[in-house]
Amino acid sequence: MDTFKRCDGVGRRHFVRVGGLAGLGLGLVDFFRLQRAEAARPAMLSNGNARAKACILIWLDGGASHLDTFDPKPMAPSEVRGPFGSVNTILPGIRISEHLPQTARILDKLALIRSVTSPFGVHNFAVQYLMTGYKPTPSIEYPSMASVVAHLQPEVGVLPSNIAIPDLVSRDVAAIGNGFLPSSTKHFSLVSDPGKSNYKHRDLDFYRGLDLSRLDRRRKIVQAMNEFGNLKSQSTGPSDPDLERAYELIASKDAKEAFNLEQEPEKTRELYSIDPRANLYDSNNIGQQCLLARRLVERGVPFVTVNNTGWDNHLDLKTYGNRHPGDPRSASHALIPGLDKAASGLIGDLSDRGMLDDTLVLIMTDFGRTPKINSTGGREHWPNCFSVVMAGGGVKGGQVIGESDPLGEFVNKTPITPGDLSATIYTLLGFDPGLELTTPDGRPIRISPQEAKVIEELLA
Repeated sequence: MDTFKRCDGVGRRHFVRVGGLAGLGLGLVDFFRLQRAEAARPAMLSNGNARAKACILIWLDGGASHLDTFDPKPMAPSEVRGPFGSVNTILPGIRISEHLPQTARILDKLALIRSVTSPFGVHNFAVQYLMTGYKPTPSIEYPSMASVVAHLQPEVGVLPSNIAIPDLVSRDVAAIGNGFLPSSTKHFSLVSDPGKSNYKHRDLDFYRGLDLSRLDRRRKIVQAMNEFGNLKSQSTGPSDPDLERAYELIASKDAKEAFNLEQEPEKTRELYSIDPRANLYDSNNIGQQCLLARRLVERGVPFVTVNNTGWDNHLDLKTYGNRHPGDPRSASHALIPGLDKAASGLIGDLSDRGMLDDTLVLIMTDFGRTPKINSTGGREHWPNCFSVVMAGGGVKGGQVIGESDPLGEFVNKTPITPGDLSATIYTLLGFDPGLELTTPDGRPIRISPQEAKVIEELLA
């Protein structure tokens, strides 16, 4: 049973996964075979000006309220102001939600964009626009930025180039999929949630009754069959490299350890979560998701998406921030405090490890929320004005870009579109936004829309 569901009925169920090893990693074999086939095309390298080597996207699924997080209006009427107060940040005159105190202390490392605007107030269209940079159209399925990066970046050994933690779900596959790009560029879903106490990545575990020795014997049988087939066809090619790579991933201690959070000191795990000792791994899972994202980019994965669900709240806004001691249900609703601890922990950890300068961190969501609170104490969808946060990877921190009006209803200064965000993200990752990819029918498509503009003030 899904704990969180969006208003469009989509829960945490994954709709696609690469895995189900069926004893020999056959799902992974197919995945790697697609990657190898794609590698035969001419390499499309970056423009040499990459500021970031990797990107971690923290996706607040469902539409986080800008008024209750990064753009509070303390002087507005109570029906706009909402149930939460605001706090000063390290930047003079800039306030954010009272439930983001740790983020407030590191805002000098972040760039806060308060003027993102979109015409789409329904989830599937909104998600597609934010994750691809393109307005949705029935004539073409655009790839997500993660898929584009996976298509353009060199491979990273046995680890997939586009990983989703724990997965990505949407009513519209095109919103978060590979679009017209090869299937190999699609996100690799972990399925299991690293924020849960029973977290175990099933695609890297042995099938029932198997161990490494038995798996190795089965691999050799397949190789022998391949060699026999090669002899019959007079082929002199090597054994199946995709089978070898799938085997390496399953058998590789280093690859498996990338997903093993138990290797992290408890002090580091606590850095990301509100209170891991109180079993909040199960209820405030974004912290452990972000920790795993750091481990993956540390090992060369170029794009990791942390999909944090539960933000589509049309009801009582207090559930965003309240944590009542002794109430086992309250922790699962502490979305804003959980984001505060996870984001500040991630930024601090990356900085301490010398990784922040070349790791781009994004906090994005479907859209904002209506300025006026509804009759149930919540807010409705509102795409006209909302906030996005960026840090690291060549981003000039310590600034607020754009401005909403006094009610947070419309953009008052410097409107930013999702297309502009995509052009800026690609630029930071070293790719020309005007770079063209080709659809299967031969149509050239820019990775970022023609009208999109790089947000120059963001670039350090």
